[in-house]
Parts: sequence; structure tokens; C-alpha cells
Amino acid sequence: MTAVESAPGVGGSLEGGLADLAGLVVTWLETGVRPDGMLAPDVFADLTVPHWRLQGEGIDATFRLREDNHPQLGTVRVEALDRTSRGFLLQFEERWEAEGQRWYCRELAHCVVTDGRISELAIYCTGDWDEAVQRRHAEQVHLVRP
Repeated sequence: MTAVESAPGVGGSLEGGLADLAGLVVTWLETGVRPDGMLAPDVFADLTVPHWRLQGEGIDATFRLREDNHPQLGTVRVEALDRTSRGFLLQFEERWEAEGQRWYCRELAHCVVTDGRISELAIYCTGDWDEAVQRRHAEQVHLVRP
């Protein structure tokens, strides 16, 4: 079962190839391999991280936002995948190893789909948490739904 298939509430709610498209996004994030047919030629990407915002237009520029700013590969756990009137929302966490540590972040991607490809991609990220931040968070915050 893939990360997308095991996401809460997916079931049959993402018809028309949207679940497959979300699966391509997850595979790209985990492997770094640019999937053919995932992005529209004129895709617009808008990435928001703490205290910063970056944008790209076109397939190469969109892939480079990830490759230049978060090249590490790891695992993705899909927390939610929901259909919208124009595409889907993908909520997920990423974990990876770098600089001798295990890192963590949470993200929400709003994917607008046109003709079976992502034409707009807005990503909101918590920023990368090193082990010290994760430890401090675990000590100071009780999550009702971890």
C-alpha cells in the first residue's frame, strides 16, 4: 500500500486520476526523480517557508524549487488527501537524514489540476526541524492528535 492509498479518507474520493497524480508528487518527494506528466508546461509554484517565500514558473523552475532548497531524500507520510473544486490538497510530513541527524517537517500542498496535470502548486512548510527542535517540541508541547 502506498503513502497515498493509506491516507485517511482517500477511498474513492479522488476520481479522475487525482490519486495517481498525488502519488506522483509523493514519489518525486521521496526519490528526487522528476516524473513525466506530473506538471503542466506553464505550471506556477509558490513555496512558503518560515520567514521566506519563493516562486517558480515552468516545469524546470518548479522542480528546482525543491532540488535547490531541500535536496535530501527521505520518507513521506501522507496525513490527508482531499479533493478540492480545482484539484486536491495533500497534507504530509517528511523525515530524512542529513548532517548526522534525523530531520522533520510538515507541509500542505494545494495542487490545482488542469487537463490531468498540476498547473498551480502552492506549498506551505513548517521549515526543517533538527533533532534539538524536535526534542524541545516534544518536551514543551502535548499534541492531542500526534
